[in-house]
Amino acid sequence: MKILNRAIEVKAMIKSGDRSFQPFKGKSMAMVFAKPSMRTRVSFETGFFLLGGHAVYLGPDDIQMGKREETRDVARVLSGYNDIIMARVFAHQDILDLAKYAPVPVINGLTDYNHPCQIMADALTMIEHIGRIENTKVVYVGDGNNIVHSWLLLAAVIPFHFVCACPKGFEPDAKTVEIARSAGSKIEITNDPKEAVKGADVVYTDVWASMGQKEEAEYRKQVFQGFMVDEALMEMAGPKAFLMHCLPAERGVEVTDGAIEAPNSIVFPQAENRMHAQNAIMLHVLGA
Repeated sequence: MKILNRAIEVKAMIKSGDRSFQPFKGKSMAMVFAKPSMRTRVSFETGFFLLGGHAVYLGPDDIQMGKREETRDVARVLSGYNDIIMARVFAHQDILDLAKYAPVPVINGLTDYNHPCQIMADALTMIEHIGRIENTKVVYVGDGNNIVHSWLLLAAVIPFHFVCACPKGFEPDAKTVEIARSAGSKIEITNDPKEAVKGADVVYTDVWASMGQKEEAEYRKQVFQGFMVDEALMEMAGPKAFLMHCLPAERGVEVTDGAIEAPNSIVFPQAENRMHAQNAIMLHVLGA
């Protein structure tokens, strides 16, 4: 909550046009990308720049971490040049290894297991549009993927009602579900999206086939029939439900064009909040 409150403050400052707050002046950040991304790259790079710092982009071919050079070596070399490392990788072990061997802070920009920066942006968006996270009902419709794991880990910190409506065989990691349940949040895993969305404050979806799963895309389209978030499903959710999507969206697959463009869609404020939430995370880990 401290990080989220900081995000609100710094966002207001940036939106006002005030550029006097430069806590990262003279600091540099290495951004390691094992997989490409628009939002993660632009939000981190722009955010760090707006607060006075310089970010270095290292794309999938620049390092080939784990192939051309061991992760533990990359961690120590980059720490010699930079004050902070952000990495967007496939294997979760890679982020753990970076954090273990780097003497500077390491931020998880996404792994196959979770996506904490996205969920911090989502939490910030909920505070702005609903006024709270506690005691809300968030219904995720689709694949039980890294986004779902991050929602569950948030539910382990802040109590709210989280429902994952997914096809059989696409449930989230059972241990992560248990972490959230044992912390006291109400967690439901179901195969019925129509029942699940009733009374939701947020209906959330994501692509059915993430990066690295594209060869399964056609198979998944068949399995996920009935899990598309459309205007009818949003109507079932009720008048107070907001639509969220972490983007990129495959319009006409997991979500309809009409649902994303509807007045209750907060998809684009949510995308913008990636930068503001991450600025606050960087301020937190750098003690600025």
